[in-house]
Amino acid sequence: AALPKATILDLSCNNLISLPSDFCSLMHLVKLDLSKNRLQQLPLDFGRLINLQHLDLLNNRLVTLPVSFAQLKNLKWLDLKDNPLDPVLAKVAGDCLDEKQCKQAAVRVLQHMRAIQSEQDQERQRKLQAEREMEKKREAEQRAREAKQRELRKREKAEEKERRRREYDAQRAAKQEMEKQTKKETVQTRKQPSNSRPPQSPRRKHSWSRSVLRVLLFVLFCILCTLAVCKLTELQHQPLCISVNTLYEDVVAALQNHKTLQNMLHQNSKQ
Repeated sequence: AALPKATILDLSCNNLISLPSDFCSLMHLVKLDLSKNRLQQLPLDFGRLINLQHLDLLNNRLVTLPVSFAQLKNLKWLDLKDNPLDPVLAKVAGDCLDEKQCKQAAVRVLQHMRAIQSEQDQERQRKLQAEREMEKKREAEQRAREAKQRELRKREKAEEKERRRREYDAQRAAKQEMEKQTKKETVQTRKQPSNSRPPQSPRRKHSWSRSVLRVLLFVLFCILCTLAVCKLTELQHQPLCISVNTLYEDVVAALQNHKTLQNMLHQNSKQ
């Protein structure tokens, strides 16, 4: 990395297992030989070596290549023999037994890696688009919920306002009715003469008649009791009882005479 302007580098036959990340700062490399090592993978930003034209990766342990490999637009020669490559990549690379095959391998591998990069870019775009759509959907749902809540609050306020208005109207109507009743009573009081007495209610008359009837029944009961005492007890020889008995007999005789007279008049009318 301290030699950034190096153009040719041969690291073959060194049993290298990996390359450091600073290795890709050698952007002026034109020819690179990494053959006969034990590399299992290349750095992810290997595509930074944009000036690379000749690349030898013979006899390593590579299975795949980094997607950034597609950026090596100046690559003209490539050897991937004797690597445990992925079957698809191995078929694309083919053999590198002569100059022509190695050049064709470079062209085909670049095309293959560019296709993979394009697919990954499209997949990222699809994911990004899906995330944007999901975000828009969440925002739309949030706006819908907020709008629904605003509408609900608005409806509740309207219902509360209508309830208060009905209560106010009811109170106002009750107050007006009370004022009308008070005014009506005041007018009736003014029209009624001051010396006139209110008419006696039927209920009061009915109560008075019932009281008179009770007095009469009580008097009749007293008379009957007195008569029974004077007729059935030893007090019948007392002066008061003698008078009562005499009065009773006179009344009975009068009633009998009255009945006899009625019978005579009835017989005369028949004749």
